[in-house]
Amino acid sequence: MKKFTFAFLFFAAVASAALAQKYPGLALTPPMGWNSWNTFKSNINEKMIKEMADAMVSSGMRDAGYKYLVLDDCWLSPTRDSLQNLQADPKKFPDGMKALGDYIHSKGLKFGIYNCAGTKTCAGYPGTRGHEYQDALTYASWEVDYLKYDWCNTEGINAREAYTTMSKALAATHRPIVFSMCEWGTNQPWLWGAPIAELWRTTGDIDCHWGSVSQIIDKEVNLRQYAGPGHWNDPDMLEVGNGMPVNEDRAHFSMWAMLAAPLIAGNDLRHMSEETRDILTNRGVIAVDQDSLGIQALRYEVKDSVETWMKPLEGGDWAICFLNRAAEPKAIDFDWKANVVKDTLSNRELNANTQRYAIVDLWTNKAMGTTQKALKGTVPSHDVLMVYLSKQKKGKRKY
Repeated sequence: MKKFTFAFLFFAAVASAALAQKYPGLALTPPMGWNSWNTFKSNINEKMIKEMADAMVSSGMRDAGYKYLVLDDCWLSPTRDSLQNLQADPKKFPDGMKALGDYIHSKGLKFGIYNCAGTKTCAGYPGTRGHEYQDALTYASWEVDYLKYDWCNTEGINAREAYTTMSKALAATHRPIVFSMCEWGTNQPWLWGAPIAELWRTTGDIDCHWGSVSQIIDKEVNLRQYAGPGHWNDPDMLEVGNGMPVNEDRAHFSMWAMLAAPLIAGNDLRHMSEETRDILTNRGVIAVDQDSLGIQALRYEVKDSVETWMKPLEGGDWAICFLNRAAEPKAIDFDWKANVVKDTLSNRELNANTQRYAIVDLWTNKAMGTTQKALKGTVPSHDVLMVYLSKQKKGKRKY
């Protein structure tokens, strides 16, 4: 009877594929969560993942907005079962994926999982090529909420077609599963990804050093028009807490928020420092990332190794980030009245001559006066000054 039921569901899903659309209303702000890859690679197991779910709660990460706990590569058994269904590695995950998902859900979190558009995953486990509808039904039966879908072992496969097929397979299950295309930007997924996925990778894998973070930021400059509610540019997961200095972690996190990027942590949440926790749970910076307007920041100016990024926010407020790329501290002297910013993408204007804004430093939470006077200060090397501009008549910020 079980075999018949699964077969019926499988063919029903295939039959409805032509009518399937992306599940509505998902990821209206950039997804936030945690992924196992950056720290643990293949060294994952049931006990550790449950501990990570516990830590997401006890550390305050869940309450700060992090919802998705995502298992990356290497959760799989090396082979499919006799019916060609995916199965978990029985040694690493003896209770199976459904039970693990139930535990994650019991913590008020959402369950994410990984596979690949190719014949094998990047680590050599069974890929989804040729099994898209079957695997989508498997994920739905496990009550998966998020699928990261990689791009290894895809020789001769058309990216747009492969990702569209998986998108239709997920939609045919009628379960709200966020679809994260990890295509690395090779085939410019920002040009075609919005109708089929909630986010798409724009670059290769991030590494835990400033050069990698800086290079990725440069690649995002001309992609802002493709991002918005329900369809986000993804510059890869966070390396905060994985070994960079605190100033670089702070700059990394700030810029991902300015870029309206998914905030997917990749550190060991069980053993993070207070400094790391404070960065990852900064409510003001997170509010900038999660702003409902959904506009990616504009790189407004580059002057003496200091970049000025401007992000329009809902209600007419703005976030401004001064990023110092140099190896030494840099002074800034920004005259608000002399810099009238007109952002044609959002149809918003920042004009201190006609509207006074109150300024707050998002990392110290200290007031810095208003836009009636020039903003002066010093930005340390590989660090930021990130401020929130709120219309003074409001009297308060949104967080």
